[in-house]
Amino acid sequence: MAETDFTMQDEMRRAFAMLSGKWKLEIMWLLNQRIHRFGELRKAIPGITQHMLTAQLRELEADGLITRTVFAEVPPRVDYEMTPKARGLGPTMEALAAWWAVHGGTVPVRPGAGRRKS
Repeated sequence: MAETDFTMQDEMRRAFAMLSGKWKLEIMWLLNQRIHRFGELRKAIPGITQHMLTAQLRELEADGLITRTVFAEVPPRVDYEMTPKARGLGPTMEALAAWWAVHGGTVPVRPGAGRRKS
């Protein structure tokens, strides 16, 4: 198979890789609601460290899913928002939320899998 011959499985693997990471989907869910500042994201995601949030945001930006806007203010203000490409994931997020509303109550709670305090 030539290097450019991708199967749908290969394409899905690439798509999943863009969104994999412990916090990426939660970040994307929040940014789907509105533009957030770094500190707002940190407060909205209990348990995430500043280092991990920075790393996840950088990866999402590198993949073209979010934009980072720095304002020349003192103190500096940085806003994060979804790109139009990422907005295309909106129906997928809504479908996942609808699925969870129906089936989430049947999913056993795993110890340590809930939201942690920061």
